[in-house]
Amino acid sequence: MQKDIINNLLDALALSSTNIPLRLQVASMMLQEKMFDEAATQFGEVLKQQYGNIPAQLGLAECYFNQQKFSTAIVIYEQLQNNLKTEDRIRLVKSLIKENSMPQAIEEYQKLIVMQPGFKDDEIDAQLRMPSMNESFNEEEFLNDDNAWFMEKPTIKFSDVGGMQKVKEEISIKIIQPLTNPDLYKAFGKKIGGGILLYGPPGCGKTFIAKATAGEINAKFINIGLHDILDMWIGNSEKNLHEIFELARRNTPCVLFFDEVDAMGASRSEVKQSAMRHVINQFLAELDGAESNNDGVLILAATNAPWSVDAAFRRPGRFDRIVFVEPPDDVARQEIIKSQLLQKPVGEIDIKKIAAATPEYSGADIKAVIDIATEEKLRDSMKAGSIQPINTKDLLNAAKQHRSTTSEWFASARNYALYANESGLYDDILKYLKMKR
Repeated sequence: MQKDIINNLLDALALSSTNIPLRLQVASMMLQEKMFDEAATQFGEVLKQQYGNIPAQLGLAECYFNQQKFSTAIVIYEQLQNNLKTEDRIRLVKSLIKENSMPQAIEEYQKLIVMQPGFKDDEIDAQLRMPSMNESFNEEEFLNDDNAWFMEKPTIKFSDVGGMQKVKEEISIKIIQPLTNPDLYKAFGKKIGGGILLYGPPGCGKTFIAKATAGEINAKFINIGLHDILDMWIGNSEKNLHEIFELARRNTPCVLFFDEVDAMGASRSEVKQSAMRHVINQFLAELDGAESNNDGVLILAATNAPWSVDAAFRRPGRFDRIVFVEPPDDVARQEIIKSQLLQKPVGEIDIKKIAAATPEYSGADIKAVIDIATEEKLRDSMKAGSIQPINTKDLLNAAKQHRSTTSEWFASARNYALYANESGLYDDILKYLKMKR
């Protein structure tokens, strides 16, 4: 019956091809009937006649989602962030999961939780759900549940990370070699475990190198943010932090990664709330492993503001290695560009030329450049009615539209490196900037 109505409406459209409301109605009915190719054609025709039509863009994204063209659906949904309804955002999260873009998926998932605190979806929850910090839980049951936290076993390794040679060497000597040569380290009285603090401009791969570390040693990986720890009830935040470390101790070797650690490890002299000071003290105690054995617990943390981290975290046995993660060099940028262009329609691309045009760009900046170029080609493809491949000129034009975001960070970091660097902690920043103290 529905398909008969669609056919009748198509006959009407043949006589009134510029009737956009009618064409949208036909496309929506096709979508309901799972006629995704036909619906996409109709939505595309609307966009040719009325570029920017939001219902048509959302409908087209839904078609792409159902056709498993997840990367293309993501581009449209990200363009329409302020116009997404709950069901659109659900499809965006699922698309990001399918594309293995887990940090973005978690970010969008958190927006869903804010919009609908009781939101549940089996497919999404199986990948991203974290236990509510305000819910009471059975401690013994929690400790015996290896899946209680978002724990994964990464498959990426150092070979998948472009550049960052010094960072890899530091992590290797501190974390990887003790695991591969335990007897040698035991002879020298060195434990298997410890902490490294990674710092540098945002978007330069600190989380990626942490995952690669876990993959390199076939370890489990737990990514922890401030929202996973803090609880409105006094004492619960400290308990949450302890439970995370206990879970890691039960699953050695395990890499615990604390993102934006300055939020959890802020200087206690600057923290006004006593409750937050208790959390910081608990963090320090867990790092020390005074009441527990941290052997095999490998702790990595990242921050964009190392000067905001309490100096106590840099004592031996805690984060006693502080490593600067600089923007990717020319070779690394080429590798990032190649990986970001995989599974995208591309024509002739001069990778070296693109890399040369993006000095000091972070990995996130390069992704933004490619996203801009992709969006432009998506518009061209909609107008042309066929896929228009990305080429060198498109990427160079996109690079002109998106400037490096690392320059602002270096402006602040330079002042700390010049005037608050008594211990030489920030010498690597000066070396990168080719400056002297």
